[in-house]
Amino acid sequence: MNKEEFMKTLEQSLENMDSYEKKDILYDYEEHFRIGFEKGKTAEEIIKELGDPKTIGKSYRASAAVEDAMENPSTKNIRKAILAALALGFFNLVIVLGPFLALAAVLISLFASAVAVFAAGIASIFAVLFHPFLGSIVAILGNPIAIFLLGIGTTALGILFFIGVCYLSKFFYRASIKYLKWNINIITKQ
Repeated sequence: MNKEEFMKTLEQSLENMDSYEKKDILYDYEEHFRIGFEKGKTAEEIIKELGDPKTIGKSYRASAAVEDAMENPSTKNIRKAILAALALGFFNLVIVLGPFLALAAVLISLFASAVAVFAAGIASIFAVLFHPFLGSIVAILGNPIAIFLLGIGTTALGILFFIGVCYLSKFFYRASIKYLKWNINIITKQ
């Protein structure tokens, strides 16, 4: 592989990046070649030091996706960042996707639990309120006032639980971004 092939492959691997960033990266690699030639190195030696242009492009795309997810938090951006990190290698399939899916499943179950606690509180309030009209359908075992107050408390607990899970999901998002950055740094340094 010569310099032109390296630069063309690198440019192709940076296909979906911002044109300004792409030009900046290509300029940096042109500088690497210029400095290497000034030191008397051949194009093959410089290319060997720089590494595979496809891998370089993947790492830049992954870093750009993570930065985009940090600047514009959304499910779409975190998905792009995870997929970009997965593109860096098969190793990432286990290291990135496994923990992310496990924690996402826990987060979804916590959201479902918060909604269930809220719904149970609302159901107990309505059971007390509609017991006089639907006595044969709705059974109340205990003091109606105590059950009504318990329903209010359970509803409030469900709301607080939901708010807590929302904060936890924001923390999960930020931690996922940091984890992806760390993972990209580890992979690109190898």
